[in-house]
Amino acid sequence: MPPRQNPSAPPAHPSAARVRSDPVYVAKAQLFRVLGHPLRIRILELLRDGERTVGDLQAELELDSSGTSQHLAALRQQGVLDSRPAGTNVYYRIRDPRSSELLAIAKEILTSALSDSHALLSDLADDARTR
Repeated sequence: MPPRQNPSAPPAHPSAARVRSDPVYVAKAQLFRVLGHPLRIRILELLRDGERTVGDLQAELELDSSGTSQHLAALRQQGVLDSRPAGTNVYYRIRDPRSSELLAIAKEILTSALSDSHALLSDLADDARTR
């Protein structure tokens, strides 16, 4: 029996399949996916000023070693972080400084959106008071 079609769903556009399989779009999506976790954003913020050991990051994040290692590995696999062993420690650093710039731009976008929302809420509150 064929799967049921959702009559309200728009028909799939042929270019959508091409976009989903295009390696450039897939790579970009994977980068944003790995950045989509709050702890990973915090790791990048901690590394903004220079390299740190896994132990330093673990203590700052208040995570166990397994959790910390999983997040660091995900960032390293996407090429966001580099690591280097030094004796019994492993140091992590941001591979490309533009990653920090990307976070700064994201903060600016969020700040702008929140400012717009705040202004709208103020206008709505003013409007409610005048009625």
